[in-house]
Amino acid sequence: MNYFLARRERFAVVGSTNDVVRGWLADGIQEVCLAIADAQTAGRGRDGRSWVAPPGGALLLSLGFRPTWLPPDRTWRLAAIVSLAMADAAEATAGLPRGTIRLKWPNDLVVETGGEVKKVAGVLGESDGLGTADARVVIGIGVNGDWPATSFPPDLVGSMTSLRAMTGDRPMDHDRLLDAFIEWLEPRIVDLRQGDFDEASWSARQVTTGRTVELMAPDGARTIVQAIDVDASSGALVVADQRAPTGRRAVVVGEIRHVRVAGESPVAV
Repeated sequence: MNYFLARRERFAVVGSTNDVVRGWLADGIQEVCLAIADAQTAGRGRDGRSWVAPPGGALLLSLGFRPTWLPPDRTWRLAAIVSLAMADAAEATAGLPRGTIRLKWPNDLVVETGGEVKKVAGVLGESDGLGTADARVVIGIGVNGDWPATSFPPDLVGSMTSLRAMTGDRPMDHDRLLDAFIEWLEPRIVDLRQGDFDEASWSARQVTTGRTVELMAPDGARTIVQAIDVDASSGALVVADQRAPTGRRAVVVGEIRHVRVAGESPVAV
């Protein structure tokens, strides 16, 4: 298996696995390529935030695609299937009930515990040349796997968790998690290449649906709204809006910097 990987390489330390994979794609490496790191010195999340994890505390990886086979307005589904595959793999590896790990729009992996939503993994998608013959997409994901709760940064204790913390401080094997992730991802890539996207699973795992959420616009303006659904065609978050003719409107990625659901700490990992 894993024949779908054109290149797979593991590093002890890199600046950013996304940067490694972007370089591979620029050099002509074909899809799908995978870089894994035990530690990053310049990891990043959405909106320019840094991604910090102690060596060995998180599974850090990036995947590179050349999605000329995917319409540009559907490339968001690459991040979606990566998120779904990791949710499946994390539950299987940690022995968690199916559905424990949710998606916070657009792609963060979270869990609900003690009435709060806490982040267990972050996803960052970056693209170049969409709609051209040289389309490239890099999807990075960092999973708080074997990170003991006793070493969580004090300012993030309320907003983050790890697979280890979720299982009573049981050590997590990142190699097992990685293998499971690849096994869950491969069929999802095959399906997507054939035009099939698992809308049901993507929609069912959304933690935002039916919740009061705070949207932060790029200029910092905040709006409290009711999240109604997600749109499997565009990837948008659908929220209630009495000013709209239908009473709802679609919020697309890029329009919003951050989404915070009710009960979630205002500090994001």
